[in-house]
Amino acid sequence: MPDIVVMFFLLGLIAGLVRSDLKVPKATYDTMSLLLMLTIGLKGGMALHGKLSWALVPELVMVGILGGIIPLLLFPILRKLVQLSLADSASIAAHYGSVSAGTFAVALAYVETNHLAVAPEVTLYLVLLELPAIVVGLLLYRHYQTGVSSTRMGNLWHESFTNRGVILLLGGVIIGFMYGYQTGSEVTELFTGIFKAVLALFLLEMGLVAAGTLQPIPFKHWRLLVFALLAPSVLAFFGIAAGYMLDLGMGSTLILASLLASASYIAAPAAIKSSIDDADIGLAMLASLGLTFPFNVIIGISFYHKIIEWWFV
Repeated sequence: MPDIVVMFFLLGLIAGLVRSDLKVPKATYDTMSLLLMLTIGLKGGMALHGKLSWALVPELVMVGILGGIIPLLLFPILRKLVQLSLADSASIAAHYGSVSAGTFAVALAYVETNHLAVAPEVTLYLVLLELPAIVVGLLLYRHYQTGVSSTRMGNLWHESFTNRGVILLLGGVIIGFMYGYQTGSEVTELFTGIFKAVLALFLLEMGLVAAGTLQPIPFKHWRLLVFALLAPSVLAFFGIAAGYMLDLGMGSTLILASLLASASYIAAPAAIKSSIDDADIGLAMLASLGLTFPFNVIIGISFYHKIIEWWFV
């Protein structure tokens, strides 16, 4: 059976598809998002406590480079094969180069349930992959369209480094790294203890939102729908190959593959919407949250695990 947290996503998805009146209040969703991001940061920081070294630099640099390369690879595919406009091609390339914190949380729960060893620095992957793709997406747009000013570029950097998700993740990593598992446990154990419960409720809301993007299914964008279903498995391959080259181990490789297979639906929409006026954020949400996120949560992560097992044996 799938991890129990995935069942909450399916519950929300089914409730949305049958047009139930089930709703998660916005204030509750905001609180869950805050707890989820902060807890992910704390868990990563505590795991790094006493283990941070310069030997990690090549690994982290490669992860950051992957975040910049993926939108460069996807842009011509979206422009020529999917036949999107310049603005939408740059936007969706940025969304798919960036990552989903929700997918990371599900992958983290999956590796814990399956008792896979995970390196302490995997939380840093989330931060390193979040930012470069957004910047590269905007640079691609600027290269072909002269309507984006340097002021907007400066705003983008500011928004990327100061958005809520990045602040909570980095803040959590720093606090967890400073105190470790023992010192401050009366606070950190509260967050880590409710991690799966918060994730389950978060996924319930994500299921409802995903169902909303699919009603009705926009078949006129069939090329984008196909892309959103095929891209995760192809992008996961880059993560698996990088994990093998860096000798990360199965758990860490699965986290990296799941992140590269994901698409942002929080940070990237906010940044792109304020920087590329012509981009249709609805299309990006349809692809990233309506199709790619469900694919990864329901099928993808366990599928990548099987590929990694086959590859690493």
